Amino acid sequence: MKMITALKGTHDILPEEAYKWQYIEDKIKNTAERYRYGEIRIPAIEYTELFARGVGDTTDVVQKEMYTFLDKGGRSLTLRPEGTAGVVRSFLEHGMFSDALPKKLYYLITCYRNEKPQAGRYREFRQFGVEVFGAEAPSLDAEIISMAMSLLNELGLKNLVLNINSIGCPKCRKAYNDKLREYLRPHYEELCDTCKTRFEKNPLRILDCKSDICKNIGKDAPMLIDNICEECREHFEALKKELEILKIGYVINKSIVRGLDYYTKTVFEITSDSLGAQSTVCGGGRYDGLTEELGGNPVPGIGFAMGLERLIMCMEAEGVFMGAVSVPDIFVASLGENASRFVSGYVKELRDSGIGAERDHMARSLKAQMKYANKIGAKFSIVIGDDEITQGKASLKNMETGESEELSFDEIINKLKK
Repeated sequence: MKMITALKGTHDILPEEAYKWQYIEDKIKNTAERYRYGEIRIPAIEYTELFARGVGDTTDVVQKEMYTFLDKGGRSLTLRPEGTAGVVRSFLEHGMFSDALPKKLYYLITCYRNEKPQAGRYREFRQFGVEVFGAEAPSLDAEIISMAMSLLNELGLKNLVLNINSIGCPKCRKAYNDKLREYLRPHYEELCDTCKTRFEKNPLRILDCKSDICKNIGKDAPMLIDNICEECREHFEALKKELEILKIGYVINKSIVRGLDYYTKTVFEITSDSLGAQSTVCGGGRYDGLTEELGGNPVPGIGFAMGLERLIMCMEAEGVFMGAVSVPDIFVASLGENASRFVSGYVKELRDSGIGAERDHMARSLKAQMKYANKIGAKFSIVIGDDEITQGKASLKNMETGESEELSFDEIINKLKK
């Protein structure tokens, strides 16, 4: 019978690797706590309309990458391709706009996109994100950028570059879209089929196309930041001043438009060259019209997301510390049936005292038990037989130095607790 394997584009995180994820997730939670963000957990499955309206039906995500299907009731459902739309839906559905604002949320989720798998990019991937609602101030834009940079610095990444841009608001983007269409019109027949559908509805998306032909056509297009209104320009200038106050260096990258339709004004990416080329480890921006697009009253919002697979790749490439595999504090070997029963109770007592303890369940010989203790990296070991039970003590062996010390069972617990 053929063995069943994981789906292409998914991957298992084994115990030998899980410690890296746990280390990063702990850092994320600690950073979120310091910046006063509350955790939100959203469903992995939503109505397809949420993403069509929220992410944008002219984006690659909606047009090409979503996992969408009809359920038994004939409803169109989609596995979430990103986190923002679901968080906005929850924000509106649960009336969080009535809470003290700004409302600051973070999440650790899995997302799903039907993309071509490659290094650091999977069809099921893990993501850390933050979303903030209720404040238009550029100081908030700077704060979430500061939060992202702080986390990446604490994780030990070097050579990070903050790229910022402004893509304006619906008012100035309408005039820009007209200007962009005029530039693109002579090249219309050269565009890919997807970009031809974007030409009238959302030509800005053409500048984010992955096709080399469309990229080449768009490279000399007028830049959006050069065509934003006075309000958006003032917001961008204020953001730059806030970043300077926070002593965060930045590069103005006029080509950043981000891949989703909901962004307005500030957009940013943090890149690293640890993988040999500029690689985005964090991206985000402001989306002041998204709550209205999803049926709520206008509430300004801003957020960012980091893909954890890409983050781990960068950390591995730079040789950054990511914790270590957990090993037992002690291995308790047993000699004989009577000792095995005693060990069952004693190991539970060790564990109840907060000590990581392991024992044999394979009826191994004593020699094989000690080999196993070495293999799993136990820090200490003891051997319990009838004599040890009678005397109420055992020889505690340091597995690294080989030194032994005879202690009562209670003394062993007290020593290991320290």
